[in-house]
Amino acid sequence: MEWLDLLHEAAPVMLKGASYTLAFAVASMVGGLVLGFPTAVMRILPWKWLRWPANVYVSLMRGTPLLVQMFVIYYGLPSAGIEFTPVTAGILALSLNAGAYLSESLRGAILSIHKGQWSASYSLGMGYGQTLRYVILPQALRIAVPSMSNTLISLIKDTSLVSVITMTELMLSTKEVIATTFRPLPLYLAAAAIYWILSLAFEQLQRIAEHRLNRAHRQS
Repeated sequence: MEWLDLLHEAAPVMLKGASYTLAFAVASMVGGLVLGFPTAVMRILPWKWLRWPANVYVSLMRGTPLLVQMFVIYYGLPSAGIEFTPVTAGILALSLNAGAYLSESLRGAILSIHKGQWSASYSLGMGYGQTLRYVILPQALRIAVPSMSNTLISLIKDTSLVSVITMTELMLSTKEVIATTFRPLPLYLAAAAIYWILSLAFEQLQRIAEHRLNRAHRQS
């Protein structure tokens, strides 16, 4: 009963933090997709001058910790005259990181499409861009959905890192309640449960997306 009273008392603060976590995750998912799709396309283009910037970006984001990226964007860039609010810095860091991983998932899916599909499209008079847009990408997206969804779902957990740049989200809200109640175990367990529930919700969205894409593929 003591735990229930504690959780009842902490619920408003933690649920408000969870709403911020959800907002950060969704905004970063959109940002990651916006960055990931063109990056994946750039990395398979036949022109090296377009491939190398995308390759450097992916290598940099995958080769450095997300926490370090947040520190660089929020605490480091102001020394160079570039300053962001905590919200903008958090979403930017999460989006840049997710975009790199999403681009790899999509690039791998594109490369998994048999080269005969390209040849067949060219024989029908389609150009590179048309083949990529109308033939290759629809098939690649269906293949990439599971791995891309995993990256997007992991964003929900990664939002906990924005607490280090003073952004109020679920983790920081939980720490604030712990600072006044001195009961870390039940509150951290409650926070973990909320992260789990959010992840389960996005897993369900992933299954719906897979089902619809597979159904569209069977009908085509």
